Amino acid sequence: MKKVETHNNQDISRHNTDAQIRMLLISRIAMATFLLAIFVFMQNQSPDFASRISIPYFYGIILAIYILSLFYSVLSRISANHRMQIYFQVMTDVIVITALIYVTGGIRSTYAVFYPLVIIYAVLYLGRNGGLIAASAASICYGLLIDLEFYRLIKPLSYPSMWEIPDTAGHVFYRIFVNIVSFYLIAGLASFVVEKERKTRALLAEKESAFNKLDLLYRSIIESVDAGILTIDMEKRIKSFNRAAEKITGWSFTEVENRGIDEVFTNWESLLENKGSYDRQIQGRIEMTVTAKDGRKLIVGCLPSVLRDHDDHKFGDILVFQDLTAVKQMEEVLERNRRLAFVGEMAAGLAHEIRNPLASISGAVQMLQRETGFSATEARLMQLIIRSKDQLEGFIKDFLLLARPDRGPQQVVHLTDLIKEVMEAVRVTPDWNSAIILREDFEPGLTVSGNREELRQLVWNFVLNAAQAMPAGGTLKLEARQRSNDDRPGVEFITADTGTGISECDQRSIFEPFFTTKERGTGLGLAIVMRIINSYGGKLSFKSVAGRGSTFQVWLPWQENISGGLENGQDSRR
Repeated sequence: MKKVETHNNQDISRHNTDAQIRMLLISRIAMATFLLAIFVFMQNQSPDFASRISIPYFYGIILAIYILSLFYSVLSRISANHRMQIYFQVMTDVIVITALIYVTGGIRSTYAVFYPLVIIYAVLYLGRNGGLIAASAASICYGLLIDLEFYRLIKPLSYPSMWEIPDTAGHVFYRIFVNIVSFYLIAGLASFVVEKERKTRALLAEKESAFNKLDLLYRSIIESVDAGILTIDMEKRIKSFNRAAEKITGWSFTEVENRGIDEVFTNWESLLENKGSYDRQIQGRIEMTVTAKDGRKLIVGCLPSVLRDHDDHKFGDILVFQDLTAVKQMEEVLERNRRLAFVGEMAAGLAHEIRNPLASISGAVQMLQRETGFSATEARLMQLIIRSKDQLEGFIKDFLLLARPDRGPQQVVHLTDLIKEVMEAVRVTPDWNSAIILREDFEPGLTVSGNREELRQLVWNFVLNAAQAMPAGGTLKLEARQRSNDDRPGVEFITADTGTGISECDQRSIFEPFFTTKERGTGLGLAIVMRIINSYGGKLSFKSVAGRGSTFQVWLPWQENISGGLENGQDSRR
């Protein structure tokens, strides 16, 4: 890991040095082009300019700058020691500026102002030592040039008439002294500024690193929380959305970022508006229904809070929420079982108290039927008593099954045969309409383990309810197939009808005992079905749209070690 970090740091340093060299080349070319443009302009504006300035030598220096820039560009690509290359460029630039001063008037030239530029970029790219070296080189070259000119060891190439007007030693010393002092002052000031800037940059980088670590910690905490967390700004746009929120709602952060909260969750903005008077946090959880991305209705517990800055000014809101759908379903199951347990305590005694009088009534009526001399009306009334007794006994039987289910003997049941047997019985009932179109899709040889009578009652209730939901006819589709659930083998039975459907307000109550929307229904059929499915460890799901029909899906696991056949799903297709 350390080797990788070292390698990365080296790459970054090399990249920065390359950028510095490119910047030097660009600035050098820009300066040469600027000087060239000035001289061309002066030639056109002043006819005697060429007589004062050695134009050929000047153009030679400009050409030398271009050639050196090209040479530096090639050298930067093949040289590994870029820092040494920058030192070399600084020295050559000092020499070039000295030559420029010589061809433009020597002691009377104004181009000594270019020395500070070299000193400044030497400080920028090489630090304080580089700036001092550049200042020393400029001082030596400039002082040597002026001294050679003063002592007439060299003749200036420009302003030849000024050669006859010698400068005093004091004037020359003053000129050299002022420039040298300015060189070192500029080097010192530039070093001070650059050092301050570098310290500031280092401090900023340290603060940024600390901030990034805190931001990473914050994000790690937020993403690790099981509860969904989202934040919105003052315009009610979503600004953050953690992983738990994505899992609960089905929306990804990229899909909801900067979108209005009411575009995604229809009633959450109204929640914030209605709770606009809350200060920092609402006491207690708010339960509400939201729609997930896939259309599922979710019950969530929501806790909204205000986001405030260090000056206690509000800049947004935060919503922390949890999916309570499974919890609510569990609470409903527990409440249903609690009620059934209470019913079960009453069922046995109630059944005994009712069955005995029913047996007496049935016996008395049967004895009367053996007598003769009854009219047709009296015989019909006695038959009505017998049928009512049978209906009441059937109700008591269902009631006892709901309250205290008796699993009975377990066996391997051929599901396809059982469904067909039930269909034959349903077709002869008054609830079956000949206009109903039956579509069957069964996997061959499907078997399920359990009590045959319970399984028959399960299929019977679903098929009969589907037929009753289509009094004017429709399409009934029956499916049965092998399917695993949570890596558990089992079978799935599906009924889908195009009937009247179930209203949304009734869907949560259809499995409640004694709840029915039928005129002659007892409200026990689906409650018994749910009890049977739960006793098998199965699962039930359904979808229904009022006026369009309903679909029920039942999954039952295979039971192991059933006498006569099935173990771990074996022989399911024999």
